[in-house]
Amino acid sequence: MPSSRLTADRKAPASSIYAAMLAVVAQIPPGRVATYGQIARLAGFPRNARMVGRALAQSGTDVPWHRVVNHQGAISHRGLDGHDDLQRVLLEAEGVEFEANGVIKLKKWGWMS
Repeated sequence: MPSSRLTADRKAPASSIYAAMLAVVAQIPPGRVATYGQIARLAGFPRNARMVGRALAQSGTDVPWHRVVNHQGAISHRGLDGHDDLQRVLLEAEGVEFEANGVIKLKKWGWMS
């Protein structure tokens, strides 16, 4: 388990929850992916996968946001910001392979799986 694992505190401010989640994301090695739910669980906030997305949206470029995918191993669509294509390009540059249907095999490419 990552060293950033925290005990869930239901009264923790969002900023500290986000920081815990981003600390976990920062540990995902190149060429591996993790799911939003996995990040929430490892940070000590299970069942808060959506908060991982909010944390990543506020994170900046120093966090490997592109290594986080949905529970199916697919890139979660964000709308018209162009990051969906960028995420795939960044993952492929790290050697991650996508199936024909756009899904990543989590058993092969998943972090800690």
